[in-house]
Amino acid sequence: MPKRVATGVVTSDRASQTRRVELPRLVKHVKYKKYLRRRTVCHVHDPENDSKLGDTIEIVECSPRSKIKRWELVRVVARSSAVDLAAMRAAAKPDEEADGKEEHETKS
Repeated sequence: MPKRVATGVVTSDRASQTRRVELPRLVKHVKYKKYLRRRTVCHVHDPENDSKLGDTIEIVECSPRSKIKRWELVRVVARSSAVDLAAMRAAAKPDEEADGKEEHETKS
């Protein structure tokens, strides 16, 4: 039987060599015929820590690596373009404080 291949989005990259990936799907309601959004969560083995939060990756089914890991990373399809605003503000804050002190000293 061939191994299943899926494409999903990384929702957690906290653990080393492990990624939490969500696979979105649409399911039709039996009675109301409305399409509902559902998701399947897979834990993926990423030995090189290639993927990051928000990346779209391709995964393939494998033999169990641990209690929860049953998939492994094939390739990163698309990198995330999300920007961490909190980190950018924290990095810029010391520069702003230094500029403010210099301006204050010159005005005195």
